[in-house]
Amino acid sequence: MKAIVSVIGTDKRGIIAKVTTALWEMNINVEDISQTIMQNYFTMIMLVDLSEANKTFDEVSSSLDEVGKSTGVEIRIQSEAIFQAMHRI
Repeated sequence: MKAIVSVIGTDKRGIIAKVTTALWEMNINVEDISQTIMQNYFTMIMLVDLSEANKTFDEVSSSLDEVGKSTGVEIRIQSEAIFQAMHRI
């Protein structure tokens, strides 16, 4: 299963490292990534592959939420299928 992970917040050092480390620890592969800084705001969108993840989707979501809280950013994960369906409307 593939999913879209979005990360948004005030820019600071270590955001990419913390998010990608958390994904690596859950055996989730980052297939594509786009990030930018808009004035002082960090934004990142990733396409990830959860087919070999060692946690359920809900556990991944909770883990990323904790990473976001500790880092001071908002992290959301959506199934690629839901993301595509939402954007067809």
